[in-house]
Amino acid sequence: MIESHGFDAMSLLRGLLGMTCIIAICYAISYDRKRIDWKLAGAGLLLQIILALSVLYVPFVGILFEWAGRAFVKLMDFTHEGLVFLLGPYAERSNGFSFLLHSLPIVIFFSALVSLFYHWGIIQRVVGVFSWVLRRLMNISGAEGLIAAGNIFMGMTESPVLIKNYLPSMNRSEIFLVMVSGMGTIAGSVMGTYIGMLGGDDPVAKVMFAKHLLSASVMAAPGAIVIAKMLCPQTETISEGALAIEKPDEHSSPLGALAAGTTTGVRLMVNIAAMLLVFIGVVALVNYISSNLIGHYTGINEWVRNFTDGKSDGLTFQFIVGIILAPLMWLTGVPVEDITLAGSLLGQKTILNEFVAYAQMEQWKAAGMFVYEKSMIMSTYILCGFANISSIGILLGGMSVLAPGKKDMIIRFGFPAMIGGALVSIMSATIVGMIMG
Repeated sequence: MIESHGFDAMSLLRGLLGMTCIIAICYAISYDRKRIDWKLAGAGLLLQIILALSVLYVPFVGILFEWAGRAFVKLMDFTHEGLVFLLGPYAERSNGFSFLLHSLPIVIFFSALVSLFYHWGIIQRVVGVFSWVLRRLMNISGAEGLIAAGNIFMGMTESPVLIKNYLPSMNRSEIFLVMVSGMGTIAGSVMGTYIGMLGGDDPVAKVMFAKHLLSASVMAAPGAIVIAKMLCPQTETISEGALAIEKPDEHSSPLGALAAGTTTGVRLMVNIAAMLLVFIGVVALVNYISSNLIGHYTGINEWVRNFTDGKSDGLTFQFIVGIILAPLMWLTGVPVEDITLAGSLLGQKTILNEFVAYAQMEQWKAAGMFVYEKSMIMSTYILCGFANISSIGILLGGMSVLAPGKKDMIIRFGFPAMIGGALVSIMSATIVGMIMG
C-alpha cells in the first residue's frame, strides 16, 4: 500500500474542487438560497480545516488525539477480559475472527461507560465546552450548540434528549440541524466496534483508526451546522445564549447507571447483529441475481473482472454502486485507483448502513485491495456517520416522541436530512484528503 507523502498542489486543487462541488450541491437543493448565511458557512469550513490541519500537522493536537485513541483501544482491551471469562479460548482471534464475538460486545461495554460518564456529569461538561465554542464561532442558538456538540459523543436518538424541553418550540431550521447532526455523526458507544473492525490485531492500526474516527466525529459538529444551515437557512428568530443540559431519568447510583447502559448496549448489539444479518443477506441475494444470473449469462462478469483488474468478481451490487459514485469520489480527492472502492463503500453505507460498509472495508483492507493508504483514511471519514435510509425511520421515531407537534415537519425533513448527513461526512473526508496530499 502506498502511503501519503504530504501536502501538494494537486491535492489542494482537487480538494478545493470537491469542496466547491459540495457547496454547489447544497446551494442547488437549498430550501431558500437567498437566505444562506455565507459568513456562518465560511466560519464552519474554516474551523473544519483548522481541525484537520491540527490533527495531521500540529504535534500537540496530533498527540492529544492519539492519546484519546489509545484510551479507546485500552478500553477495548478491558472488554476482551470479559469476553475471555465468558468464551474462554473462543475469545481469541487466533482461533478465527467472529464479528459477533469479537466486535459487537464492545458496543455493550462502551454503552455502559457512556451511561456512567453521563451520570457523573462528565459528558455534560465536555459537551458544554464544545457547545460554547460552536456558539461563539458560528452564531447559532444555544439549543443548536448543545445538539451539535452532543452528537460527537451520543447517538442520533439519545442526543435530542439533551434539549427535549426546547424541541417543541424550535423553528424549522433548528429542527433540521438537529436531524442533520444526528445523521452526520456516530455514537461513542459504537466507535469502539469500528476501531476493532478496522484495526484488527494490529495495535498501531487500532490507534491510527481511533485517531481518525475521533477526528471525524469532532469535525462533523461544525460540518453539520454548515450543511444544515445551507440546506435550510435560518429565517426565523432564534433563542440566544447558553441553555442548561436536560438530565433525563437520573439514576440513583453509578451502579444503576452502569446497569442501565449495559441493558441499552445489549439491545443495541442485538439490533446491529439483526440488521447485519438481514442486510448482508439482501446483498447476497442481489449479487446472485445480478452476477450469478445476469452477469454470468451475458458475459458481463468477465468484462467487469478485466475492467477492475480482478478487484471485482463481476456485476455485483458493490461494483454497481461503486461505478455510480466513482465520479463523486474523484471530486473529493480519493486517488483514481481507489475511487470505485470508496464509491462502493459510500453506496453501501447509504443504502444499507455504516456497519455493513465498515465490514466491507475491513475485508478489502485485509485483501490488500486499496492501492493508497489515503483512500482508506478518507473512506474512514466518509463512512463516519449514520446517514442511511434505515436511519430515517429511527430518527423520525425518536424525535416524533420528543416533539409530537413537529411530527409533520420531521417527516418532511427525513430524506433531505439524510442527504445532508452524507454531505457532512463527505466534506470532512474531502478536507482531510486535501491536506494529506
